[in-house]
Amino acid sequence: MPELPIAGYPGAIQSHTEADIRENLGKTVFDQIIQGLTKPAGSQTTARDLTKSAEIVFKGTLDEVNRFFFEKKWTDGLAIIPPTVEKVDEFLKYADRPPDEEVATLPQANLRATPRNIAANAAMAGCRPESMPLLIAAVQAIGEPHFQLMSVGSTRCKTPWLLVNGPIVKGLGIEYGVGARSRGPNPALGRALGLILNNIAGFRPGEAWMGTWGYYLPFVLAEDEDTCSEIGWEPYHVEHGFPRGASTVTARTTACWGDQASPARPDARSILQMACKYQERMVTTEICLPFGEGVMVAVLITPPTAKVLANAGYSKRDVAEYLWQNTRITAGEVNWRLQGYHRTLHDIVEEGVLPKWFDVAPEETIPLIANANLIDVVVCGDAHKDKMMILWCNYLRPVTKEIRLPAGWEGAVRGA
Repeated sequence: MPELPIAGYPGAIQSHTEADIRENLGKTVFDQIIQGLTKPAGSQTTARDLTKSAEIVFKGTLDEVNRFFFEKKWTDGLAIIPPTVEKVDEFLKYADRPPDEEVATLPQANLRATPRNIAANAAMAGCRPESMPLLIAAVQAIGEPHFQLMSVGSTRCKTPWLLVNGPIVKGLGIEYGVGARSRGPNPALGRALGLILNNIAGFRPGEAWMGTWGYYLPFVLAEDEDTCSEIGWEPYHVEHGFPRGASTVTARTTACWGDQASPARPDARSILQMACKYQERMVTTEICLPFGEGVMVAVLITPPTAKVLANAGYSKRDVAEYLWQNTRITAGEVNWRLQGYHRTLHDIVEEGVLPKWFDVAPEETIPLIANANLIDVVVCGDAHKDKMMILWCNYLRPVTKEIRLPAGWEGAVRGA
């Protein structure tokens, strides 16, 4: 079925006068509606084209395949490895489920993700076939209603990313040290996630993925569980109720890849105070508070900084609680920032989004986000640097899934 025509309002309606709005609605938008209802719709390339079963959609040279996929909008603009039937079959050996079984239905296209089309996108991205169990679990995570994948198309430039824990980290050689985002299998895994969003979920930049300035590629990080064990901190997946020996993947999203704070001191309280200042600068208040628990904050801490905090008796939860309690803003400033949304802090509390105690006088202070459970601490990065970085996002929520490894997977990985 051809794509249905869309009538679009021109420009930024928030900055238009009432006269501008009347003119645009009465002329431009109305004309588009009339044209859409009275003229035949043209055919367009859709995400559905890459969700079919084992069909050969094109034959040609490497350059010809890349040109064809680019013109179909099946790539991220970079060259791909052609997902041949043989290559996809290599990935399916590690799926441990029927090739066309539904793994999840992904909005906004609401198409079925299956091992076969997940494998096709993973092959295009340059992943190893052994990564299939991780990618299947990642698709299950982003497909959960709680994750709210539909909101990733926001103009706020939201980029999904994956946090990996457990034995699979060393099994696949996923990086968690210096340059983790950019080394080892991490870039290919992140790219696979981006292609899945493009080709199955239907989030194509400028069409449904509406970031004002666009996006960087989705990325993957693992946690430094060796350091966690050394300092007595629980790794992320154990904190969230999974067995220590389980392998998990957590789907998260960020609206920033921000600046890095450098505590440069061995004093835990000073580090935490700096983190509060840093969080205040990074987390945008007028966006977070109206969404209550629809917010996620990940505090990335390098091993040296984590050790200083642990030696002073702080756990991960202690760090999160300190950041929540001590990163504050006046209610009056919140109301000032909410003017463009035609809402107040009182309105948000009355809607039940925030607890009653957030409704205070303008001169009183409140936390930047709804509660401490929205803040997670992850140990990773350069083992010789004192750094921390905060990734945050509104609308969406983190979801963790256990990775099901097929029989013989560990032996296959060792052989590879």
